[in-house]
Amino acid sequence: MALISVEGLATGYESRLLKDDISFTVEEGSYLCIVGENGSGKTTLMKTLLNLIEPVSGQIRMNGLTHKEIGYLPQQTDVQRDFPASVKEIVLSGCQGRCGMRPFYSRAEKKLAADNMERMGITELKDKCYRELSGGQQQRVLLARALCAAKKVLLLDEPVTGLDPRAAMEMYEVISGLNREGMTIIMISHDIEAALKYATHILHMGSNIFFGTREEYVNSDTGRFFLREGGVQA
Repeated sequence: MALISVEGLATGYESRLLKDDISFTVEEGSYLCIVGENGSGKTTLMKTLLNLIEPVSGQIRMNGLTHKEIGYLPQQTDVQRDFPASVKEIVLSGCQGRCGMRPFYSRAEKKLAADNMERMGITELKDKCYRELSGGQQQRVLLARALCAAKKVLLLDEPVTGLDPRAAMEMYEVISGLNREGMTIIMISHDIEAALKYATHILHMGSNIFFGTREEYVNSDTGRFFLREGGVQA
């Protein structure tokens, strides 16, 4: 079943059109990687899906899906990396959308945060200050936070940026594991090798827009050109 259907979408901000005629679907349980050149509008598209930016034109249909069922892991800024809060506090903050008008977290929400810290292997870090953690540990904290919000779909914007190769590989494996458990993944990535390894579908943003399965992308003119330019073997 298609959770998200996008038809003829045009995206932009501050009256500047970035990309138009974007069409794709996100099936339940799929793993969509959004790839393409820098400045091609990948992050703007993701923010448009999240309703953080208004579409210029076109349609986004959430088929039985609400924004409260979507978790989001944006790119980190230097200020956020230095945030002076505990791991537990940051992960719990992912439950805010579940609280409604309540000024406190319920027992169920605290358990959800604890479960997601366990899931990400960071339970022993729960009382540590976030800014004292390594880059890989910080990303696991933010992923646990996003999982507290996510019920069906997880959106990730360059989740391994700034990580060393080992930490990046571990993060990709964690995300792949979530997908195997049934979480639908939409991930922006500059790492085409990882995209080809893990994704079920590829959305290529560039002068030409391509959407299809991994296999269709590898065999397309767009995919072959992009892979050849990046020196990647499919």
